[in-house]
Amino acid sequence: MLKVLMVSDVYFPRVNGVSTSIASFRRALSAQGVDVRLVVPRYGREADEEGVIRIPGWRLPLDPEDRLVARRAMYEAVRREARDCDLVHVQTPFVAHYAGLAAARACGRPVLLTYHTLFEEYLQHYIPFLPAAALRGLARRISRQQCDAVDQVIVPSTAMRTRLADYGVRTPMEVLPTGIPVADFARGDGAHFRRIYDIPEAAQMALFIGRVAHEKNIGFLLDVAARLRSQRPGFVLVIAGEGPATRSLQRRATQLGLGAAVRFVGYLERRKRLPDCYAAADVFVFASRTETQGLVLLEAMAAGLPVVALAAMGTTDILAPERGARIAPDSPAGFAAVVEDVLANGRLRKQLAAEAPAYAAEWADTLMAARLTALYRRLLEGGGDCSPVGAAQAARG
Repeated sequence: MLKVLMVSDVYFPRVNGVSTSIASFRRALSAQGVDVRLVVPRYGREADEEGVIRIPGWRLPLDPEDRLVARRAMYEAVRREARDCDLVHVQTPFVAHYAGLAAARACGRPVLLTYHTLFEEYLQHYIPFLPAAALRGLARRISRQQCDAVDQVIVPSTAMRTRLADYGVRTPMEVLPTGIPVADFARGDGAHFRRIYDIPEAAQMALFIGRVAHEKNIGFLLDVAARLRSQRPGFVLVIAGEGPATRSLQRRATQLGLGAAVRFVGYLERRKRLPDCYAAADVFVFASRTETQGLVLLEAMAAGLPVVALAAMGTTDILAPERGARIAPDSPAGFAAVVEDVLANGRLRKQLAAEAPAYAAEWADTLMAARLTALYRRLLEGGGDCSPVGAAQAARG
C-alpha cells in the first residue's frame, strides 16, 4: 500500500476549502490503495481519529478561527511520521510547509504541495494597515520560493497555473481539482430545510454557501438581492457559512432594507443539513473573483441546483461550458438580470437542473483521486531513503 503523509495548518473542525479538499481526497484515496496520515492543528477537544495527529497551538488575533501550531511539536511529529511514509504532501504555506519540506528532505522523500489559496488577493483584507502593493509583492515572492522548493506543485485550476507561472515558478505544475462525493449531495430534503428556517414553500430562494469573508464578494450579492427583491417581493437569499465579514454584511443587509429577505444561517453540518440546504434553493449564486476552484459550484450542481456565477480565476474552468450554469456579468444589475432570467424561465431552470448532476459527475472525487494516485506513483519512481546516508545526501542536495 502506498503511504502518504499530508501536512496542513488547517483541518476540520475549521471549515474551509482546504479542509474539505483534504478530507475528500483522503476518503477517495483509500479506495485507490493509498493510506493517508494527517498532521494538523488541534482546535479544542476533538475526538481521536485513526491516522490523524493533532498538534496544539494558539488562536490567531486577526483570525481566531485558525490556529498557529507549536512549531517544535509540528516539526517533530512530521519528521516522525515521514519515516514511515513514501512521500510528503504539503497543503498549506505556514508552519506545515516548512515542517513537511524539512522532513521530506531529511528522509529523502519526494515532497509536493497543493497551492490552494491565492494569497496575493487575500492579505490586504486581513492586514489592511500595510500597503496593498507591498503585500502582493511579498505574497508572490514567498509563493515562488515555496513552490520552487518542492518536487511537484498541484494547482486546482488552469488560472492558478497561469498565475504561478507569471510569478516565475519553475517546478512542474499539474492542474488537479478537488473532486466531490457526488452522491452525498443528491439526497437533500429541501422542504425540511425551509420549515426549519421558516422560508415559505412558494418563495424563490437563492443560495450562497461558503466562508463569510471579504474576499468572497458577498456584498455584491446583497446588492443583487436588493434588485431582485424589488422585482420579486417573496425572494429570499440564504447565506450559509461563518466568517469575519458576517457582522458587517448583516449591517449592510439592514441598510439595504432587505430584512427577512436575507437569512444568515451559519455553518451547516455537511452530511445532512448541507444537502438539505442545496435542495431547498432554486438557484445558487456566487460572485467571488479570487477562487482557486469553487467546489461549492460543483456541490450545487451535484444537487441538481442551477448556478449563476462570475467566471473569474478558478471558477472559469467549471463554468466555461455553461452546463448546469450561467455566467453573469460583473455588475449587480447584470448579475441580477441573469438570476431573474433563471427564476422566471421555468423551462431554462429545468434544463440547467437536468444538466448539472451529469456535469458534476465529471468532477467526482473518485476520478480526481485516481489522477492524484498516478501522480504520486510518478514521483516515487526515483525511490527514497530515510537512512543516515540518504539524509546526508538530501542535506547536501
